[in-house]
Amino acid sequence: MKAIKNKILLFAIVLATGAFFTSCSVTLPVTATSNQVGTKVGSATATGFLGVLFFDQDASIRTAARNGNITRISTVDIRHGNVLGLIYTYETIVTGE
Repeated sequence: MKAIKNKILLFAIVLATGAFFTSCSVTLPVTATSNQVGTKVGSATATGFLGVLFFDQDASIRTAARNGNITRISTVDIRHGNVLGLIYTYETIVTGE
């Protein structure tokens, strides 16, 4: 009986540890234009702490388009991610020509 309790306790510890070190990421569409979907992709990323401390970060559509050398934007997506609710990342992804 004691061996079963030890196995359950070990499983609970492993499960809790795995949940503690997980992260989450979601990509959402923002907009689309009537321009044809191009082959170029540009992105811009901002990383912050506690969801409010972003120092000199730029994840704007303009910066993402410039990074991908895009002049005619087709689609814009935003990817939100966080690790343990402490480190947040916001990435703007632009496609076009």
